[in-house]
Amino acid sequence: MKGGACRLAVDLIRARLRTSYMGHLTRIAPGLRTRGALAGVAATLLLLGSADALARVLGASTSPLTAVGLLVIRVLPTDLVKLAITLFGESDKIVLILTVGVAGLVIGGLIGGLLCTRPHVALLTFTLAEAVLILLVGLRPEAGPPDLIASAAGSVLAAFSFALLLGARRRPGRTTRQTEVSQTEAGQTDASQTDAGRTEASQTEASQTEAGQTDAGRTDAGQTEAGQTEAGRTDRPAGFGRRGFFLLAGASAMVGAVGIAAGRTVVAVGRGAAEAARRFVLPAPAVPAPPVPDGAEVGVDGVAPFTTAQADLYRIDTALVPPAVDPDAWELRVDGLVEEPFTLTFDELLAMRLEEHRITLTCVSNPVGGGLLGTGTWTGVPVRTLLARAKPLPEADMVLSRSIDGFTASTPLEAMTDDRASLVAVGMNGEPLTPEHGYPVRLIVPGLYGFVSATKWVTRIEVTRFDRAEAYWTQRGWDAKAPILVASRIDVPRGLDSVSAGEVVVAGSAWAQGVGIAEVQVRLDDGEWTAADLGAEANADTWRQWRVTLPEVESGRHSVTVRAVDQEGTVQTEERRTPIPNAATGHHRVEFRAE
Repeated sequence: MKGGACRLAVDLIRARLRTSYMGHLTRIAPGLRTRGALAGVAATLLLLGSADALARVLGASTSPLTAVGLLVIRVLPTDLVKLAITLFGESDKIVLILTVGVAGLVIGGLIGGLLCTRPHVALLTFTLAEAVLILLVGLRPEAGPPDLIASAAGSVLAAFSFALLLGARRRPGRTTRQTEVSQTEAGQTDASQTDAGRTEASQTEASQTEAGQTDAGRTDAGQTEAGQTEAGRTDRPAGFGRRGFFLLAGASAMVGAVGIAAGRTVVAVGRGAAEAARRFVLPAPAVPAPPVPDGAEVGVDGVAPFTTAQADLYRIDTALVPPAVDPDAWELRVDGLVEEPFTLTFDELLAMRLEEHRITLTCVSNPVGGGLLGTGTWTGVPVRTLLARAKPLPEADMVLSRSIDGFTASTPLEAMTDDRASLVAVGMNGEPLTPEHGYPVRLIVPGLYGFVSATKWVTRIEVTRFDRAEAYWTQRGWDAKAPILVASRIDVPRGLDSVSAGEVVVAGSAWAQGVGIAEVQVRLDDGEWTAADLGAEANADTWRQWRVTLPEVESGRHSVTVRAVDQEGTVQTEERRTPIPNAATGHHRVEFRAE
C-alpha cells in the first residue's frame, strides 16, 4: 500500500506540473507576445530618438546611442576593429551606429515579448536597462549635465510609453490560474478517495486536468480582441483596445525615428560647437607657409589634388560623433614630468605666435594604395614652444596627449621638441578646424602616423615615459612610436580601367614625411623599373605627385606597379603586411586593359 501511495503521489505531481506548464502557455492570448515585442521595440526607438534629439537641442556631447557605440569600440578585439576599418573604411562609424541601434531594438523587443504576461516585471527590466544607458552616458569623460538631462528625459518618456503599451494594471476577477488550481485540487480529492485502481485513477486525474487546462486556455472568439479567456483572465489593460495600442506604438516609433534623424548622432555635431566653429575667425599666422611651388601637380586628371580640402580629408578616430567642445570652456593642461605645469585657455593659445606649415597626414590603417591620407596647410602653435615653457625633466621620453573623449596617443618627446613642424593646431587651409577634424584644437606631428600623434579635441599634454604609460592603440597591440614608412600609390589608371593601346599615362602620389621622396619607379607587367617624373616638392613633410608615360603598350590585359625611394635611399618594400602594428606595406599594383 505504501508503494502504491507513493506512485499515486508521483503521478499526481507530474499531472500538476504538466497542468501548470500547459496552463501558462494557454493563458497568453493569441498575439499577446507579438504586441509585447512591438511595445518594446517602439519604446526603445522612442528612447534612442528622444534622447538623441534632446542631446542636440541641449548641446550635449553624447547620448545613449553614442555611449553604447563608444563602449563597443573600446571592448572590441583589435582584429575586429581592423576588419571593420578594412571593410567599411570611413563608413565604419555609420555601420556601428546602425548595428547598435538594431541591437537595442532587438533587446527592447525581447523584454516586451518574453515578459508580456508580467508587465510590472517587464517595466522594471526596461527601466533597469535605461539606468544602465544613463550610467554609460555619465561615465563618458566629456559628459556634463546636458548629457544626463537628455538621457534621463528620453528614458522617462520611453518608460511611460512602454507602461501604457503593456498595461501595468489588469481587470479584477477570477484568473485562469485560480480556476486550474481549484480544478486540480478537486481532482486530487477524488483520487485520494479511491481505494483501488491507482493507475486508472491517476490516468483519469491527468486527463481531467488536461481537459480542464484546455477549457481554461480555450479563447472565446468574441472576446479575442479584449484579450480575455473563458476563465475570465484579462491580458490587456481596461479600455485599451487594439486600435489604441497600434496608434500609440506607431506614434512612439515615429517620434523616435524622427528624433534619431534630427538628433545629434545623425547630424554628427553638437549645435553649440558647430555654431562656435562658424563664428570663429582664424587669426592670421605670424609665420605663413610658403606658397605651393609651381609644378607640384603633374596635370593628370584623376590624380588627387596636392592640397586636400578639409571636407575631403579622411576621418578615422574612436569618436562615433565629434564631441561638442565649447571653446570658451576649453583648456589645455601641460603637465607630468615637467618643472612648471600650466594650463592654457583657447584665447590664450590664439594670442601666441601662430605658424603655418604644410603637412601630409597619414592614417596607419591606410591599405596599400588607399586614400586615408591628405595634405593641408595647418595653423597653430609649435608644441616645442609649450614644452619649453613647461621644462620637461631629463628622464621624460614620451608625450601622452589626451582627447576630451578619453582617447590617448603616445608621441616620442623628441618629435615634439626638435625642429620639425609639430603643432597644436587651430586651423587648416586658412579656415578653423571643423568639429569632425578636431575643433577647437588638435595635434599635428610630421613623420608619425596619426594614431600616435594627431590627437583631436586635445585637452592635455602629459610629459611621461614609455615604460610608465600606454596609449589607447598601444594597449591594443599597435606600435607605440609608429614612424611613417615610405609608400606610393597609383591614381591613374584605376583598377580594371580600359585605356587606349599605345602610350599610356600612369600617375599618382608618393610620401615619406619627415624624410622626403627622392624617386618613384614604375613597372609594366613584369618588366624593368622605369623612373617617373616627379612634381615639385613643397617640403619633406608633404607627398609628391608623379607621372610616367609608358610607350607602345599592346592591346590586352596588363598590370602596372609602383615603388618609391626616400631621400635617405630607403626603397619601398614589396613585402605584403597588414596595418597592425605599424602600417600596411607592399607595392601598389593596378590591372587595366588596353584596347
